[in-house]
This record gives sequence, C-alpha cells and structure tokens, in this order.
Amino acid sequence: MIPKVAEWKKDRVSELAGIFTSDGVVAVVDVSGVPANNMIDMRKTLRDRMSITMAKKSLMRIAWSEAGREPGELEGLLEGAEQPCVVHSDSMNAFEIFSELEKTRQGRPAKAGESFPEQITIPAGPTEFGPGPIVGEFNAVGIPAKIDKGKVAIQKDTTFEQGDEISADLGIMLAKLGINPIEIGLILTGAIEGGHIFSSSDLDLDTDGLRNDIIRATSGSHNLACNVGWFSTTTTPTLISKAASEALSVALEAGIVNDATAAFILSQAQSRALSLAGQLDSDALDDELRSSLGAASMSTEATPSEVATTEEAEEAPAEEEEEEEGSAGFDGLGDLFG
Repeated sequence: MIPKVAEWKKDRVSELAGIFTSDGVVAVVDVSGVPANNMIDMRKTLRDRMSITMAKKSLMRIAWSEAGREPGELEGLLEGAEQPCVVHSDSMNAFEIFSELEKTRQGRPAKAGESFPEQITIPAGPTEFGPGPIVGEFNAVGIPAKIDKGKVAIQKDTTFEQGDEISADLGIMLAKLGINPIEIGLILTGAIEGGHIFSSSDLDLDTDGLRNDIIRATSGSHNLACNVGWFSTTTTPTLISKAASEALSVALEAGIVNDATAAFILSQAQSRALSLAGQLDSDALDDELRSSLGAASMSTEATPSEVATTEEAEEAPAEEEEEEEGSAGFDGLGDLFG
C-alpha cells in the first residue's frame, strides 16, 4: 500500500521548487538553537529584502530535483547546517546577503550538555556581587572566588577550552557574569548565484581592509600621475598649483618684481635692512630705523618660540649676503631645471 503524502508537504515542495527555479540568489542558513521569539524578530527585520523558508532536508532535496538542478549543488549548500532554512533574494547579491545575515548573530546563555564553541577566559578581578553564598557557587563550578573589599572577586584567570561540556550550574554562573557563550543567528552555510556556489568563507570579506587598500592605491596612483605630469580632471588642479609654486620660486630667485612677488621681495629687503642696522652703532641710525629695531626687539621678547623664529630670520639674510646672489630660501635654477 502506497503511503499517503501529507498535503502540506506537497505544498512545501512546490513552494521550494518555485524558489529554486526563480532568478536571484538561493542560500541555505542554519537556524539551530535559535529560540522562536528571536527567529520571529530576525525574519521581521529581513522580510523586505529576502524570503526565509523553513523545510526539512528531505523536502529540499525533492524540490531541488523537481527544479532540475544538480543534486551535488544542494549538498554543498547544506553542508554544516543542522536545521536548514532556504533564503532567496532577487534584490541582493550573495555578499550582501551574507553581510545582512551576519548582523543577526548574537549570544545566548548556555544550557546543560552544550559545549563551548570557542575558548573563553574569565579574567581575574572584582565582580558586581556582594558577599553571600554566591562565592561558594562560583567555586563549585571551577571559578575560584573570594570576598575582597566588600565584593566577590575572581581570584585568577579561569579558562574553559573549546569543546568543554557546560554543566547546568556553570551555565547559570556564566549568565550571572554576563557571558553568553552560545552563538545563535541565521548562519549562512552556502549560496548559489548565477551558477556559482559560494561557501560562507568565500563570502566573508574584510571590507575595512579592502577599503583601506583602495584608498592607498588611489592615493599612490594620484601621486604617480602628478609626478609624471599626467593631466586629467583629477590631477590638473594639483599640477597647476605645483606649477604656480615653482614659477613663484623662479621669479623670486631671479628678482622679478610683480604683483605676486613684490610683497615677498619687500619683506626680504626689510629683514636684511633691519639685520644690518642691528649691527651698527645706534648713533648711525635715524629715528625710523631705531623705532623699527625697537619694535622688532619687543616682538622677540614676547615668547621663547617667537625669539627663536626671529633669530632664524636674522641669521638667514646674513648667510644670503655672503652668497651675494643666493637662493633667498628657494632652490636654484639649476635644481629646478635639472
């Protein structure tokens, strides 16, 4: 006698087959251990971007076959999924789906019989608990504790290795410390897009590192383009600014007086005049020079940093006078034109 197949199973297979033959990305996520309330909240936040359909693996395999797809593809998606769900989206690519599903990861308190998914260390130090029987409860589960300055304090770092079984009492004490070691969420195990199968590791991109690499590459290419004189909409402002700066240096070096150089040349001449006047006897100076030297002296006495700056300004013209036709603080023509 042929067993009668429940109608809901037929409907679910038909629904899944429609998903498997539609355009977009098909992915499988593992929802094992996710409480019902958490699952409802997660689905609600993702509903407008992707559909999430729960089904047994056997029904998925039947629907996959009816959709005319290779059985091996589905097995690759199901690998590592204890309680699978089918995710489908026609508005997001596989990488975007992975990124959104990663946001659903969260911790929950451990239950008796579960194991640590990774190594966890409880650091030594004070806790928020006051004196009481809780000290004995900590010690009973292997977390050494004592009373210190009116608070319960963990005496030393306590490490639980990956795979260690969690007892009911240990789970309770970890929860009291705010440690929720069991990770839950919509954990993507695989996705297929455009005939390409991606594992979760393929989709886990270091976006921050990629962004930094792009920034460095962009900056390096801009510098290279500017150094070789490559004109474009990006480099032209920088190249024009550089050319203007070099042209000003050449004009100052050659002593050309115009609207752009006059202020620099006059300032330089005044600085040299004051430097020279400072070396002469005060009787040889007129009132204007004495006044200028007095103002310069008061300015240099204002702050130590200003004193250093003025001294450097006075020394520089002296060196330039010795060179007679010196560079006035800019590279010479030979350096500019090679």
